Amino acid sequence: MTATIGTENENHVESTKELCNAGGKIDREALYQLYEVAGDDDAPVSVQFKLNKDLQKRLDRYLVDRIPFLSRTSLQALIKEEAVTVNGRIPKASTRLRKGDVITAVLPPPPSKEIPAEPIPLQVIYEDDDLIVINKHDDIIVHPARGNLSGTILNGLVYHFEHHNGGELSQVGQDLTRPGVVHRLDRHTTGVMVAAKSDTAHWRLGKQFEKRQTEKRYLAVVHGRVEPAADVINCPLGKHHTIKHKYAVRWDQTGKESVTLYRVRELYDDFSLVELELKTGRTHQIRVHLSHLGYPIVGDDIYGGRHVTVGDITGPTGCSGYDKYSIPSLSPRQTLQQRQALHAALLGFTHPMTQEKIQFEAPLHDDMTLLIRLLRLYRNPQKVNASGTIIDLAEMLPE
Repeated sequence: MTATIGTENENHVESTKELCNAGGKIDREALYQLYEVAGDDDAPVSVQFKLNKDLQKRLDRYLVDRIPFLSRTSLQALIKEEAVTVNGRIPKASTRLRKGDVITAVLPPPPSKEIPAEPIPLQVIYEDDDLIVINKHDDIIVHPARGNLSGTILNGLVYHFEHHNGGELSQVGQDLTRPGVVHRLDRHTTGVMVAAKSDTAHWRLGKQFEKRQTEKRYLAVVHGRVEPAADVINCPLGKHHTIKHKYAVRWDQTGKESVTLYRVRELYDDFSLVELELKTGRTHQIRVHLSHLGYPIVGDDIYGGRHVTVGDITGPTGCSGYDKYSIPSLSPRQTLQQRQALHAALLGFTHPMTQEKIQFEAPLHDDMTLLIRLLRLYRNPQKVNASGTIIDLAEMLPE
């Protein structure tokens, strides 16, 4: 048996000596660490085994031997949801393995720890028996990690299910992944995200993200007047050469395909409001791509953006208030954007159970709303009609 590891969206695989222990089994802790470092929201780890001899063993029993931290029932569910292939084909749990067979299994990250319920306020957009859609707020991570075992979206979801509409996060999480987590947003990125409440919904939603079958649109306020009005950013991304937890455009072998489409919605002197469409889901993708073009996101000091004050928009007199928009009087020294001005405005996918095409929009939060209103009032707003936009700005931010 040999083992390699890569991601479903890569054209290459890397050696996994560190992922397998001395007995050729996948090490749970090593898998966890790999996900903590990677951070991609739509590229689950793909483990590959090649048989060097004829075992005459069922597929599910073979996987139990190689992935010991998963139960046979969980592995059978993995096979049923087509997350396992044999020689590139969809198998059954009872498929007999022979010499030369190549088995590929997609493994979400193992759970960090049991998720305690915490009364964290959530903006629920939609909920049914199989999934829940929320408008994520600022300064909160999605799931517990080693340094953050509480105060996360998942802690709030567990509490919500216990005290409101009932249900629970998908049981997939007990063996395979942080429960219910289908995709993630950065700590300081707000907006729409979905979590799964049933196992089948989890796997089917996860497959849509993995195969890039979802519609993801963001809004961002950036420094500079973006030109041209619409374009494709196709620059591979990878870990920064020297700075931990930072990413960069990488044209070497470490760079992963990363594609972002942008369309300008409004211009305001030396700022722009842009709509962004993700074709891949790399960590910090939008932030790095825009910074690479020379248009860093307002407030994103990691990638060249500045924390904008009221005076930066209005001038030294500040804002005297506008009743129409419920804007109070503001000091010119007051900081407008404490975080990157980036919002996941729209998410579309196929409902995992009904197969209906559904789409959700998440209204802007107060900080970005105020920033855009002031730009419209003080910075000579100009609407741009770039083709292909779908976000309804009137719903996001009424005139």
